[in-house]
Amino acid sequence: MTEQAPYTPPKIWTWNKANGGRFANINRPIAGPTHDKELPVGRHPLQLYSLATPNGVKVTVLLEELLALGHEGAEYDAWLIRINEGEQFGSGFVAVNPNSKIPALMDRSGPVPIRVFESGAILLYLAEKFGAFLPAEPAKRAECLSWLFWQMGSAPYLGGGFGHFYAYAPTKIEYAIDRFTMEVKRQLDVLDRRLAESPFLAGTDYTIADIAVWPWYGGLAKGQLYEDSSTFLQVQDYRHLQRWADVIAERAAVQRGRMVNRVMGDPASQLHERHDAGDFATKTQDKLQAAG
Repeated sequence: MTEQAPYTPPKIWTWNKANGGRFANINRPIAGPTHDKELPVGRHPLQLYSLATPNGVKVTVLLEELLALGHEGAEYDAWLIRINEGEQFGSGFVAVNPNSKIPALMDRSGPVPIRVFESGAILLYLAEKFGAFLPAEPAKRAECLSWLFWQMGSAPYLGGGFGHFYAYAPTKIEYAIDRFTMEVKRQLDVLDRRLAESPFLAGTDYTIADIAVWPWYGGLAKGQLYEDSSTFLQVQDYRHLQRWADVIAERAAVQRGRMVNRVMGDPASQLHERHDAGDFATKTQDKLQAAG
């Protein structure tokens, strides 16, 4: 076997479109729109533009949880953004999120529309707006926000680090996989140790911290991310994390939220767009497929 020559970075990096693995068609080193396309607007106060990746699921789960509590103002339209087709680079989407990442939210409930982007910011905005899933007592609030921001800082190592090099990169690089596997295992241990102390991340109550972390690390614990990674990572060893993941997965609002904007997996688990609570029964995606 011929050994590959060691890579020496050039003095000046240039963009090579041939590199990028599975997502090469949407990766680029510049921001801004690639085409003109306005975003649709539905009839509800909240307009969500998203896809059911872990970051997108966070928001739809919270919205469904708010509706389950009786917050009628949390009614929303969830529009599908197909990131593999570059829809996040349309001019309308970039106007809502200049970072061109899902999810993005427009709150049209007031006289002036408010844009909110970054999933953690959306969770915090909605929790404060409706006074739910965010403790008011200072110490409990601090604990909740600490775990929320832990997730925002940690998940890039899981998704862009471990997930990319383990599942998506065009070549397997031992150093990269080892480096990010070590970090993900450490993160799983952090969560497992915390959940050995309390039923939920912020304490006794279910909060936006759990809603933020569950789609990523709960999904990893239950074998829903990155091919055979659950065996590779031995996720069954994290008993307290497994218990927590199961408890949250049993919530009806979580099950509904996970369906919204989903385009992969069992068709019965997919609701491509949500414009009314009744769409869960009538299957909006069937209407979309028929129209297409």
